[in-house]
Amino acid sequence: MATASSALDEARRSVARACHGLAGEGLLIGSAGNVSVRVGEHVAVTATGVVLGRATADDVVVVDSGGTVVAGDRAPTSELELHLGVYRRYGAGAVVHTHAPQATAVSLVLDELPCVHYQQLALGGAIRVAPFAVFGSTELAAETLTALEGKSAALLANHGAVTHGPTLEAAVDNALLLEWACGLYVRAATLGAPRALDPEQQEAVVAAAVRRGYGR
Repeated sequence: MATASSALDEARRSVARACHGLAGEGLLIGSAGNVSVRVGEHVAVTATGVVLGRATADDVVVVDSGGTVVAGDRAPTSELELHLGVYRRYGAGAVVHTHAPQATAVSLVLDELPCVHYQQLALGGAIRVAPFAVFGSTELAAETLTALEGKSAALLANHGAVTHGPTLEAAVDNALLLEWACGLYVRAATLGAPRALDPEQQEAVVAAAVRRGYGR
């Protein structure tokens, strides 16, 4: 029991640290966004209304698989249903939801962010934009889960972005990569229509990465 409690305490601290890093990169603004990590059958997730750049472990609560708070004195984020849905459907280890400026800008215009750079393949290639739904709603959670099919990132129309990964570090890295790709698209669009990689080009990149043992 003591070991489990220690792991959950560290998870709460790690979520707070992740919030500081994301806020420092400009992806989390004020209380806009939320971060979580799974520890066994529990999830450590930011509480509602937290100024994320100043979050402490006390601003992170622990819930069980049904969403009941089992540690912490605050209410969890309004997007808890979305987080728990990602864990259930995709077996993720962590989830990051931001209102990052470049990602949000793209979500105002596109129905899908095309694969404009091969690094996007780490997120699943082209990134879908989930239709607009009110924050914290069951509809938003459902639309986001659909948009994430086969991907580790999705954009939320007129709202922001969601990424997930096997670890909290991976989910944060995916959020940073998505924001970079969106910024690249926005800058290119000021010059003309951005050129996307076609399926054959994407497959060639994957084959080259496998052949070279890239990342190993």
